[in-house]
Amino acid sequence: MDPSKIYLTQTDTTVGLCSQNSEALAKAKGRSPQKPFLVTCAGLRELKKLTRVLKKHRKTIRRAEKTTFVYPDKNIAIRVVHSGDYYEFLKKFGWMYSTSANRSGGNFDFEFASGVADVLVLTKEGYKEGAPSKIIRLGKKLKKLR
Repeated sequence: MDPSKIYLTQTDTTVGLCSQNSEALAKAKGRSPQKPFLVTCAGLRELKKLTRVLKKHRKTIRRAEKTTFVYPDKNIAIRVVHSGDYYEFLKKFGWMYSTSANRSGGNFDFEFASGVADVLVLTKEGYKEGAPSKIIRLGKKLKKLR
């Protein structure tokens, strides 16, 4: 498995395009390479490799499901995936940039998504457009962004 390729997969939230190559993802989505992607990581050990978590937020992050946290000190948004099919896929890489499998602002379109992906990852449930993750900014206080 090549981390620089773009994978079309069912994530823990919705259908997504995933890769460790942010430039390729930006080009595929037709969006600015300066606009950051969220990062999904396989478990808390992987999170510790990416950023330091303040002690007061550790329980919140450990217990959260389908929630992306923005770490202002690193200017990065990370969602920890703890289990499921996407976790099993993700742990082969440790972490990946992730974005919805649609044109910017649009709904899921299999033709578009399969056309820009290098590899299609299929599960027995197939692809289903689900709700995006909640987004919370960490700081002195937690701030819900979505």
